[in-house]
Amino acid sequence: MSRRSRGASGSWRSVAAVAGWQTAASLCYYSIFAATGFVREAFDLSATLVGVFLTAALLGYTVALFPSGAAVDALGEKRVMVAGLVALSVAALCVSVAPSYALLLLAGTLLGSAYSTAMPGSNRGIVASAPAGRENLAMGVKQVGVTAGSGAASLVVTGVAAVAAWQAGFWVVAALAGGYALGFVALYDGTEGSGRLAWPDLSGLGANRPYVLLVVAGLFVGATIFTTLGYVVLYVEDVVGGSVAAGGVVLALAQVTGSVGRVAAGGLADRLGGARGAATVALVQVGVAAGLFVLLARGTASLAVASLLFAGVGVSVLGSTGVFYSCLSDLVRAEDIGAATAGGQTAINVGGLAAPPLFGLLADGVGYAAGWWLLAGCSVAATLLLVAVRRDLRGPGTRV
Repeated sequence: MSRRSRGASGSWRSVAAVAGWQTAASLCYYSIFAATGFVREAFDLSATLVGVFLTAALLGYTVALFPSGAAVDALGEKRVMVAGLVALSVAALCVSVAPSYALLLLAGTLLGSAYSTAMPGSNRGIVASAPAGRENLAMGVKQVGVTAGSGAASLVVTGVAAVAAWQAGFWVVAALAGGYALGFVALYDGTEGSGRLAWPDLSGLGANRPYVLLVVAGLFVGATIFTTLGYVVLYVEDVVGGSVAAGGVVLALAQVTGSVGRVAAGGLADRLGGARGAATVALVQVGVAAGLFVLLARGTASLAVASLLFAGVGVSVLGSTGVFYSCLSDLVRAEDIGAATAGGQTAINVGGLAAPPLFGLLADGVGYAAGWWLLAGCSVAATLLLVAVRRDLRGPGTRV
């Protein structure tokens, strides 16, 4: 597949269609993060077991990534994205009707598996559709779909719960995503795949040092992102003294500022140019996040201060994924985007698999401050790795 494959219009209309799909998909998946307070109460869970639930969803997401990436490369992104969004709608409904904690874990795993179609499919669509010279901005716009979907999930789930059962919020989410799946069929043409469904060949990617460094950095970035999203609501409730609804608003605020960060970072990376420019912007964002986590570790009893700090986390680390994927996409051949994205997202997810339960153990046993120090350390590690990526990109092109 070339960078501008047949079927992709190379216009902002195609970018908008893919960004809308990403929003709908994230609306489904991130609904579970907004529901942590309700799930804890409904199933009488500790903070650690809430983290296990989030990890189950992320495990399903991670295990299915490489098969989804292979399907995208073989079949083209459109068919995989439509099927994935339908599956997400069904899985969201399953979460809402789970009668026991064990079945809740299974439903969460299914939800994560369906979401595995998101990054390989949408990244391939953006690479093919972005107007020339605006690739970083287009990726940032698409990644706004993650924060917009997550923020909308926070408002929908907590808002509907205020007037009805919390499960009804998941029904609304499923209906919205299912409706967009129908519209996406008409809005987006898609690109052709290779027609050969096979396990990705990772040998070439493994020989690309900047790509490998970026993937390892993604592990630490994922640890900070997924843990922050999973514990904002509980932190506001347990430490700041706010309600679950207030926690949902703070989470939504972080997602809104994350959206701003992704667009601004993409525009700045386009000005700096290429993979090195994207890596430069990402390392600054993650470095700023390290400082914000230190401030959270020092403690705050004010809802206003907590909101400000989490808004900063949104602009920084939550806003870094657009340039992360732009850098990754620029390091590999276009026909390897699905596999390369699966590798990068797997690393992000592995960080997210390990960190939330550990954060929960620290919060239950020592206090939330210890958990925020953990995320500060992860942010520092990611920053150092991104410095190494940027250094390696001083020379000639590294695309494999």
